[in-house]
Amino acid sequence: MSTSIFYHAGCPVCISAEHDIINLIGQENVEIVHLGEQASRIADAEKAGVQSVPALVTPTGNALHINFGASMADVKASL
Repeated sequence: MSTSIFYHAGCPVCISAEHDIINLIGQENVEIVHLGEQASRIADAEKAGVQSVPALVTPTGNALHINFGASMADVKASL
């Protein structure tokens, strides 16, 4: 993986973190995945170690949990 992946669920906490991440590392260095709109990516997020959103998975595979918007269980339950 050459770019980071930012997973979120669309809540205000997530949207705010998305803007900050883009400002910090640049749009070209991050793939944004809205799990509410791309539910098929939930398994990818969980496999990468994402336990709650918003979360950033780095190019080295580290899952960085940012603030707390929702658990993955909450995300899946809302779909």
